[in-house]
Amino acid sequence: MPKAIRFHKTGGPDVLVYEDVEVGAPGPGQVRVKHNAIGINFIDTYHRSGLYPLPLPSGIGLEGAGVVEAVGPGVDFVKAGDRVAYAGGPPGGYSEVRVMPAEKLVKIPAGITDEQAAAMMLKGLTAQYLIRSTYPVQAGQTVLFHAAAGGVGLIAGQWLKALGVTTIGTVGSDEKAKLAKAHGYDHTIVYTRENFAQRVNEITGGAKLPVVFDSVGKDTFTGSLDCLQPRGFLVVFGNGSGPVTGVDLNVLAKGSYYVTRPTLATYTARREDLVAAAKELFDVVKSGKVKIEVNQKFALKDAKQAHIDLEGRKTTGSTVLIP
Repeated sequence: MPKAIRFHKTGGPDVLVYEDVEVGAPGPGQVRVKHNAIGINFIDTYHRSGLYPLPLPSGIGLEGAGVVEAVGPGVDFVKAGDRVAYAGGPPGGYSEVRVMPAEKLVKIPAGITDEQAAAMMLKGLTAQYLIRSTYPVQAGQTVLFHAAAGGVGLIAGQWLKALGVTTIGTVGSDEKAKLAKAHGYDHTIVYTRENFAQRVNEITGGAKLPVVFDSVGKDTFTGSLDCLQPRGFLVVFGNGSGPVTGVDLNVLAKGSYYVTRPTLATYTARREDLVAAAKELFDVVKSGKVKIEVNQKFALKDAKQAHIDLEGRKTTGSTVLIP
């Protein structure tokens, strides 16, 4: 019987259970996928902790890559034997085999490995919508990207560099600063010992920034606003330090700032948008302008330790589970 990681109550990494699961035949509009690699993302910890509640018991994981084993009625854009990848719900990616909606899948092109695909779909598509749709960054601009040494940050740094953008990245250590600089960042700020808003002001000569991309949330929200030019954009796309709550909208009046809280689910809700975004991501990776590095690998059964390391800020770049 196939194995999967599930949780029956919310909490810390200890609630993750490695157990047998029933996997039936795909129904209408569905496919059965055998995973070769599974992506791990911070949103998985939000599901596990209950920050983003799910009906329990629940599977976990929104990203994977593998081979189609079977297709259900009405599915004609993938077939058995196709290499495929996905990012997005429903949860259940931490599994050897799963049945899922076919519309979530994209074919993996030649030149992209399953591990690369599993490592980059959610993070790469996130980078794509952030810098190409939410705020289409232009050559010559300067931007700030928090958590520059994380999975999304390392992809975004390379992509922004290829677009001719000057990049400032915040990191938690000198080691992570070196990693960020090796992935396109022109300036790095070690937030554990530097005031990032003051450093941004110094780096830009007081001009500040048109946009800040912030996946940290609670701990950086106020400082991120202080980095913006008048009518600048703050893009809050994660809660690494906890969610932003209790905001007085009058704080935005200081610079007539814009704040948005986008999600990948919204930007890829239409299949044509998902396919177009994935093609752009695959193309920029195949071109060599963006390199996908899997820096941590865990066996599927060791998902608990993977979550401990992720939340302990011990990981860099992408992490995958191997069934």
